[in-house]
Amino acid sequence: MAFSSFGGNGHASRRRGGTGLAEINITPFVDVLLVLLIIFMLTAHVMQFGLEVDVPHTRFVKDTAQEMPVVSITKDGTSYLNGKPTNIGDLGAAIHRRFGKAKGVYVSADKEAIWDVIAQVTAELGAGGFQVNMVTQPEDSSAAGRR
Repeated sequence: MAFSSFGGNGHASRRRGGTGLAEINITPFVDVLLVLLIIFMLTAHVMQFGLEVDVPHTRFVKDTAQEMPVVSITKDGTSYLNGKPTNIGDLGAAIHRRFGKAKGVYVSADKEAIWDVIAQVTAELGAGGFQVNMVTQPEDSSAAGRR
């Protein structure tokens, strides 16, 4: 048995011009979520795997909190400016373009890097008027005693 409060056959909503239940269209929502998921999947790989540079160990390392551009040199001799590949001859101009009035630069060179490339980068930065700061790691005191 069916009861209708509209009197009669239960089709009162059609006669009065009303619509059925309003439904939310979730297709645009799903499209946006899928695009965000793809973007996240692509950028997560970049964030997790950075530039791998094994800097040399020294006895004394100066701690600084200054924000400066970082020039990284890998063991195969490729140079990067804050993670982006850069030509050695364009380092000074690229730093001025991207960092404005930066006075100093950190140079992070792999301990197995070719010395010629390190010397060229240091000379180019010096000619550009930058203070060159070499990045090193503190030597482990327990490992130093075992040598």
